[in-house]
Amino acid sequence: MSENEHGNSGYDEWLDAIDEGDAYYLECPNGHGSLPPRRICPECGETNLEDTPLPETGDIDTYTVVHVATPSFADDAPYTTAIADFGPVRVTAMAPDDVDVGESVSLTVGESKTNGDRLLQFERF
Repeated sequence: MSENEHGNSGYDEWLDAIDEGDAYYLECPNGHGSLPPRRICPECGETNLEDTPLPETGDIDTYTVVHVATPSFADDAPYTTAIADFGPVRVTAMAPDDVDVGESVSLTVGESKTNGDRLLQFERF
């Protein structure tokens, strides 16, 4: 991918890339990783961000089960939200209900049962 091909795009474009198997993160010249959409590195303020392929798998660092959801996720509850380490970045997404810390997962795009919106999901690798 070329520099900033997706770097200034929005969240929907990032979800499209994940859906197409082209997941990426943004990397600044100093090696800091962040997730789109972003125009400035949150670590150093660098504005030259380059699309870098996201590792295919990450490992679950932590998770929580949500039993009482906000109205925008009411029909999804109970659901599990997890944070996974994908090397240069950590990603938060919905996870399988019986996920374990240390488990390897991949990133995909799913749909909310409540409102049909697209959302990030982890699936077992």
